[in-house]
Amino acid sequence: MTNRTATEIKKAVRESYGARAREQLAKTEEVPLTPTSSDSCCGPSSCGTTETGEAATSSWADKLYSAEELGTLPEEAAEMSLGCGNPTAIAELNPGESVLDLGSGSGLDCFLAATQVGPKGRVVGLDMTDDMLELARRNLAKVSATNVEFEKGEMESMPLPDSTFDVIISNCVINLSPDKDAVFRESFRVLKPGGRIRVSDIVWTREPTEAEKNDVESWAGCTAGALQLEEYIGKLKAAGFVDIEARFASDAPTLDEQTPSAAGSNGPGIASAYISAKTPD
Repeated sequence: MTNRTATEIKKAVRESYGARAREQLAKTEEVPLTPTSSDSCCGPSSCGTTETGEAATSSWADKLYSAEELGTLPEEAAEMSLGCGNPTAIAELNPGESVLDLGSGSGLDCFLAATQVGPKGRVVGLDMTDDMLELARRNLAKVSATNVEFEKGEMESMPLPDSTFDVIISNCVINLSPDKDAVFRESFRVLKPGGRIRVSDIVWTREPTEAEKNDVESWAGCTAGALQLEEYIGKLKAAGFVDIEARFASDAPTLDEQTPSAAGSNGPGIASAYISAKTPD
């Protein structure tokens, strides 16, 4: 079986998420929609759609965020919640800190982080998809947050200076990268000494088959490129991170209880997880 190339994977991911962003943009103004061969996304097992194929509303975001959090944000940001967790809930953000959101999408987690770090803090959202960046900047204008900015770039080669951020967050995005070692090396580089990474992500609770790992649409759907927790920990260690902790989301099995039908999973052998680590002081 031919392994998918990084170019193929990134193209599939960009097209999938660009299409979702254009759908959201078209709700507020007439924007021509470009057909896409994949409606895959992270988040609910239905990939953000109802059983009839209609786009899901913020009900999925309601499962991950409190009513107080969502009540301060544009509806468009909540509707485009494609994540598998709430990284701002575990980030332990402090006033004045600088935060980087990898794969920031419509900006939801950036806006939540901005309220926690306050006006003296800074939040940067990094995304490689032009349409997502347009949607995020439109949402930014609605929340009028002066401490948030969005940059175009890829996680594997961040257009950002060394030792810039106190915290990196990410929500169901690192699994989309075809080169996670590069993502973790770059994350280590842009974090300050003693900086921390706090992410939610999709992980396998079993060894995926070769067919599963090479399904390009499943790459865009967050499963084909997912790691097992042990792999996640190993790659973070190799990049230099310390104090690494990784756990399944609530009601999911512990490491010694993994099964293909794990509780809290998004599908056979798939579960949401929270991962945290830091750079040495």
